[in-house]
Order: sequence, then C-alpha cells, then structure tokens
Amino acid sequence: MTQPQSITFFIDRCLGNKRIVQTLRGAGITIEIHDEHFEKGAQDVNWLPEIGKRGWVVLTKDGRISNNLIERIAVARAQVKMFIFASQSVSGEEMASIFLKAIIPMQEFVRKHPAPFIAKIYRDSSITMWKDSEKLVEESQQFL
Repeated sequence: MTQPQSITFFIDRCLGNKRIVQTLRGAGITIEIHDEHFEKGAQDVNWLPEIGKRGWVVLTKDGRISNNLIERIAVARAQVKMFIFASQSVSGEEMASIFLKAIIPMQEFVRKHPAPFIAKIYRDSSITMWKDSEKLVEESQQFL
C-alpha cells in the first residue's frame, strides 16, 4: 500500500505568527511561510497562482476573501485548497492549538475534496465546506 502524498500547508502572511509555525512544524507538519516566498506586500491574487501550481494548501484568517469575488475567482482559477480560520479574535497560541487539533481532519478533508475549495475552521476545530469546487468554478465562469 502506498503512503498518501504529503500535504504542505502554506501560512498566509496574516497568520505569520511564529507560535503557529513552531507548533505545526514541531508536530511534523510541512509548513511554508508567505514571507519566505513572496514580498510582504504581495496581493493575494498574485501569489495564489503559485500556491496552486505547487499544490500547497492555504491556511489563512483573511476573512476578506469571503467578501472579495476577485480573490475567490483567483482561488478557483489557481485550483487552490484553502482553510480560513473563522474567528478573528483568537491569540496565536490558541490558533496554533486549534490548528493542531484540526490537522488530521484537515488532511482528510484535503484528500477527500477536489480543488478548488474554501473551507472554514472554527474555534472547536470543526471544519465546514464554505465554497466547494463546483460553486467556485461557477462563480469564476460568470466573468469569462
């Protein structure tokens, strides 16, 4: 039996908290950090295509993506799998703990759902699909 392909999680700049990176890397999770690959001021629509090419899974707390159609279209076109942390008022330490509790379900979610998607992670570490591939592709096709 072959091992499932390793999943690399990309930490968006807004989550660039050292605690999250240290906690997840300490648990053996492969993490890439925004500022190690892109300019600090890089717009999401500019780095999302590269993340899609690399097959990395985005972790963010940037709730604006929920409201920004252009960014959702970029997620769809780049075939990105993305998890958005739903609660904004949580410390880095709490977020690291929540991500750690959710990491196995997140990995299963990534393997189960085709790209692109945007899912939300909640304080209790639960995960829900917000926009699946069908909805994201449908949204993006309105602007072809």
